[in-house]
Amino acid sequence: MRVALTGASGYTGGHLLAALRARGDEVAILVRARSVTEGLRAAAGRLVEGDLSDESAVARLIEGADAVVHVAAVYRTAGHPDSYYRDVNVGGTERLLEAAARQGVRRFVHTSTVGVHGHVERPPADEDAPIAPGDVYQQTKAEGEALALRYHRTRGVPVAVVRPGAIYGPGERRFLKMFRAIARGRYAVVGSGRTFYHPVYIDDLVQGFLLALDRPEALGESFLIAGPRYVTQDELAALIARHTGGRVLPFHVPAGPIQLLGDVVEAVCVPLGLEPPLHRRRVDFWTKSRAFRIDKARRLLGYEPKTDLDEGIARTAASYREAGWL
Repeated sequence: MRVALTGASGYTGGHLLAALRARGDEVAILVRARSVTEGLRAAAGRLVEGDLSDESAVARLIEGADAVVHVAAVYRTAGHPDSYYRDVNVGGTERLLEAAARQGVRRFVHTSTVGVHGHVERPPADEDAPIAPGDVYQQTKAEGEALALRYHRTRGVPVAVVRPGAIYGPGERRFLKMFRAIARGRYAVVGSGRTFYHPVYIDDLVQGFLLALDRPEALGESFLIAGPRYVTQDELAALIARHTGGRVLPFHVPAGPIQLLGDVVEAVCVPLGLEPPLHRRRVDFWTKSRAFRIDKARRLLGYEPKTDLDEGIARTAASYREAGWL
């Protein structure tokens, strides 16, 4: 299959690129000039320099493609105005969908997030749970997903949507600060510790993407792609402590003062163009429940996550040690 892939310079997109090439697909990638590496040039069948704001670059990426896998997005940082999130996560998605509609692709896999559900009031949630995004990232991802499904209904673009859980695995650095703090015995859980978190190991997520790309049952549907189980914040911290040889401090920190501090730090740093060391949304990590059912992906796609959280945390910790990050 000839696949057009966005986000190949990121963690998930890079693993998808490797998996697509390993199974014999020809892959074209869209990469911003500053993110181009020799490794990406060697891995991709074709590399298009540009970004999702460039209609010409998007058209060149899609040209000749049988399928599109759209992973690229602006993730949650405080240094961008809301308009930038909307232009990339919604506008960029629309540019890709328009090009895909003109090209007549056979499949368009769109990456959303479990975050579109916001705080899960009645865990575990399934795909029909309320869409209740809690910040601009989640809001624009919800809008992008709705747009993709609208193109499926009204323009005939064969869309499938993947909503990944919290992505982790060797080399992924989103959890690195947490691993380090626990390894050094400097970590306390914020809030009750009883809220749920639902990670997905990178290899399982890639499996979910490939099934959404290949299975006819995926068309017109959204799928929660997460790991085999969810855990409480206390359980997650204890797992990391076990595999790093660290410890979790024997008390919980109240969430309210940390949220207030996040507001103050953002108010000071953002106007100065600085990335705040603490965001209010980071407190959501401890206080918003994320727990999901993956029955639909199992039933329609044959998705079956193979990496238990205990094993995945062990592999991730080992990779951090090998890299000298712990």
